[in-house]
This record gives sequence, structure tokens and C-alpha cells, in this order.
Amino acid sequence: MTLKIRQFQSLLSLLFLTSIFSVSGCQLENASKVNSANTLPLNEVKYDSDSAPKNIIIFIGDGMGISTITAGRIFDGQSKGLKGEAHSLAFEDFDTLALIKTYNTNAQVPDSAGTATAILSGYKTNIGAVNVRPNESVTKMVVESCVLKNSPPTLTERAKTAGLSVGIISTARITHATPAAMYGHSVDRGWEADADLDPRAAKARCKGLASQLLEAPFDISLGGGREKFTPEQLIAWDVKPGHIYVKDAAGFRNAPKDKTLLGLFTPSHMSYEADRDNALEPSLAEMTGVAIDALTPRDTGYVLMVEAGRVDHAHHDTNAFRALTDMQALNEAVKIAKEKAGDDTLILVTADHSHVFTMGGYPVRGNPILGLVRNPDPEEGGAAKEYAKANDGKPYTTLGYHNGPNVRDANSPVLTDNSVQAADFRQQSAVGLSDETHGGEDVALFATGPSANRFSGVMEQNEIGEIIGELIAK
Repeated sequence: MTLKIRQFQSLLSLLFLTSIFSVSGCQLENASKVNSANTLPLNEVKYDSDSAPKNIIIFIGDGMGISTITAGRIFDGQSKGLKGEAHSLAFEDFDTLALIKTYNTNAQVPDSAGTATAILSGYKTNIGAVNVRPNESVTKMVVESCVLKNSPPTLTERAKTAGLSVGIISTARITHATPAAMYGHSVDRGWEADADLDPRAAKARCKGLASQLLEAPFDISLGGGREKFTPEQLIAWDVKPGHIYVKDAAGFRNAPKDKTLLGLFTPSHMSYEADRDNALEPSLAEMTGVAIDALTPRDTGYVLMVEAGRVDHAHHDTNAFRALTDMQALNEAVKIAKEKAGDDTLILVTADHSHVFTMGGYPVRGNPILGLVRNPDPEEGGAAKEYAKANDGKPYTTLGYHNGPNVRDANSPVLTDNSVQAADFRQQSAVGLSDETHGGEDVALFATGPSANRFSGVMEQNEIGEIIGELIAK
């Protein structure tokens, strides 16, 4: 190779590298400009990231795994007339991000009772157990919890000991696993009412979670599940001085918020957001806003747990539309918290576990997230004219489930775009089960506010509860 040729190649290489750095610089500059619309530069953050927060708000999207967040982001963007892929949810500009391991002490893929115990109480336990130390013997767990009463205090009790106010909100029954982990102890999450107790548990003087809630020192508790309380229990609670019990949206909106407030809006779980009647049931965002407005003037500081409980239920039913609309409702609640909570508030957004909810194929950008897959057209651009086909010659959806009740087989009907985007459509699954199951992969945690920097990297789920416990004790 001659010297001139080598010099020419060196010049080309230099020009090539210069162009790369130039383009990279432009990309970084543009990314900075896009990001600056959503977040404050680090030197303009108003709080001390190492200080203890006055208030803590914990949002739990039940079953809101990474695939649900991704699909939910696109769904939310598309519902606003955007393509969706570059859209951002309200919590995606938070200061720190972590991945959370979700296993229970005796289960590789967890349930909400064990995971909520880890998040809110700071220790892992058996699948199905709420705030009871793990043990291979269920009998020993019953004795420890109900006879000896040796279970560690709940987050509600610890917050009250620290002089803080407490709020508990869920769109599920308020006695369901996740909200119950705020105030109760139960070897079996199914022991929601006293009538639900196993006879041996009743003999051991265990109490149903409904009874435990009515004895708990909360300040505001809102959700569904009226059927788990007896009329006598609710009357006795309501007549206590300073207590207010409401059972519909009108009563809730008219109730004084400086009292101890219990709202039970439905016999069982609250309605999915897509089916909710605003005259009868407040939204998750409204409940969150009222709780913040009610707790802030007390000037004690507060701990508020807000659960979008029905994301999980829709996934179990392989109904992506309702899972994503309920995740969208959680996103609206986070927006309210960002507006109303001050710079002295730590806000966490996480999930207790994931689901076997998948997003696949090679859909063109802008393809309806609930729709059938159309691949990009490499020749003419945009979407291909025909739907992508599976090996059976039939089109398929972007969203699906690894297991569940709607197995795709040779006899499955040919899907249409109208049918798959309908609210009641149940996505197809690969493995036949009566109900879709949880997933076992890590979930995300987003944090902003004082001490948000404590949440980063790959974390054990119980570390969340440990940190919360340390912060409220300061």
C-alpha cells in the first residue's frame, strides 16, 4: 500500500469519526432539550436528596410489570392522538430508578400478599401470608401471629408511633392482600372477614382483616369490599367520635375531611376504570387528591399507600384493555400527587409483581397497541398492506399472554382488528389455565423527592420497606 493511499484512508477515517462525534453531540443536545421539558436540571432540584422526607406516598400498580408499563405508555399516548412509543408517563421523569426482585421466601414467582409485606413492612414472607414472619409450618405461623402476637408492627402502626398520619387507598377490596399489608396480619390472605377464617385459626383467636382494619389507627381508608364487614361492625365504627363512614361518591365528596374517614364504595372490588360510574365511585386520582388534601393540613407528615389493584385482575382475565386503562388511572393519580405534594414528599411508584403479559411480533411504529400486527413496509414505508401471519396462516396481536384461558389452537377463529381492539376482548395465550398467572421477573421502582437516591440498582423487595421504616423513624 502506498503512502498516499494510507494518508487518504487516514483522512477518510478522521472525517468519519468527526461526523460520528458531531452527530452524537447533536443527538445528546436534542435529548437534553427534550428531557428539559419534563425534568428540572440537577442544580435546580429544590430538595436535599439525602434528607428525610416529611411525607411518603407509595403507589403500587398491582401486577404492573415492565411489559405493562411499556404497553401502557403506548396506550396512553395513542389515546391522546400520539403515536405512543416516545410518550412518557407521569412517573418516568422521576429522579431515580431501580429494579426490584419479587420472589417470596417459598415461591420463585410471588403473590401480592408476600410482596406487599416486603414493600410495606420490610421483610419477605411466604406466598399468601400478610405481615407474618415466614415459617415452613403454617401452624407455627398461626401461633406466632394470633396466639403469641409476635408479628412485627405494620407500617400503619410504625407511622403512628412516629407521629405521622396514615392513608390507605385501593381500587380492590380494602381487605385484599396489598392494602391489608398496611394494617393487618394474616397467615392466609383469604381470611378477609371473620367468617372467612379457617376453624383452627378462629380457635387460635385470629381475626379477619376487616376486623383488624377497624381496629387500626388509620386516618383515611378508601376502597371496595363492603361485603367483608358486618353491618354491626360498620355501625359500631361509625358512631365513634370523630369517625365518618361513607359508601358512595356523593357521601365521600360531602364528608368532612378532618375526621377519620372510611369509604367502602362497592360490595367487592371497585369497578374497572373503563366501567366506573363517577356518580357512584370516585376515581383513583380523586381519592388520591382528597387524601393528600385531608392529610396535609394536619401538619404531622403522613404515609399514604395508593394501589391500582385491578390492573392485576384484568391481567388474570387476559383482558389487556382493562389492565391498561386501570394503569392509565394510576398514572393520573401520580399526576395529582405531583401537583399537590410538596418538595418535602418522597413519591415511590412500583409494582408488587409482574404478569406473563407479552408484547411481540414486529409491528410498525404507530400500530395500535391493542391491534393486529402489521410489519413495516421496507419498500414504500409505513405499514404493510397485509397483517402479519402466524404459522397457522392467521393474523395475531401484539399483546398476548404466556398462559391463561384463551388458548390459541387450530380451531381458534380468525381475528379481526375490530374484534381485538374491543374492550371485552381477551388476548390469546399459549398455555391453557383457568386464570393467567403472575410473572417472576424483576419489576421497576421509580422514586422522586427527599431520599429518592436510596432507591437504585437491583434491590431486594424488602429493602423498600426497610428504607421506608428508617425514614419514618427519623
